[in-house]
Amino acid sequence: MEIDDPKIVALRAQVTAAQQEFDMAVAFHEVWKPTAYDKSLHCRMGRSYATQAFLVVRTALRREMILALMRLWDSNKQAKGIRMQSVAATLRDKDVIDALATDRVNRIGLPEAIDQMRADLGNRSNEVIQLVNKYMEGGVRDVVLKKLLRLRHERLAHHQLVPATATGANASDKEIEEFYQDNLTLIHILLSVVNAMAYDPEDTAKVYRHYASYFWAGARGEQTEGHPNYRSRSTG
Repeated sequence: MEIDDPKIVALRAQVTAAQQEFDMAVAFHEVWKPTAYDKSLHCRMGRSYATQAFLVVRTALRREMILALMRLWDSNKQAKGIRMQSVAATLRDKDVIDALATDRVNRIGLPEAIDQMRADLGNRSNEVIQLVNKYMEGGVRDVVLKKLLRLRHERLAHHQLVPATATGANASDKEIEEFYQDNLTLIHILLSVVNAMAYDPEDTAKVYRHYASYFWAGARGEQTEGHPNYRSRSTG
């Protein structure tokens, strides 16, 4: 198999698209995280009518992050989108690994390192396969993917009419966080193995984490001094 084989061309296109989609998930996730884990932010919001909008924004960010992640795991075989299941299946093909290894050593001018390169790419491809299998039928986290697939088709609504209280992450958030981290690892490995690209999604995460810290620093409820509609707890 040559490096320009349609199978490898399609694989590289999928990995590139996966990176672009995951970068969006990173942006949504990092801006969302303070709304779930920043206790001082929850205290600033308190029981406030502003919390209603806060929860709408929090829900929207979470929804968009989940949608971005799920586009990496499209289960429709007829779709032309990204399918991690398909990516893993392609990496099981030893001819694909051989072609990628041969291309890599030729480009760096070390053809004598072909065996070492083939073993390295093979080992990292196995990491991808194991992570994907984790969420497939019979995998240790298959229930998480099933939940998220169902959630993707649900309509999220916000019907509360009284002031709400901002709270932290819940059990489902912990499952989603694990899924997010596993996808981060997948993208990191795939870009290296398939596209010969040294890319760490955590670098993107740090940028949006910085932006988020500035954005949420200004969020205040009416019970916070300095808010234009400030009212102390004693006055109700």
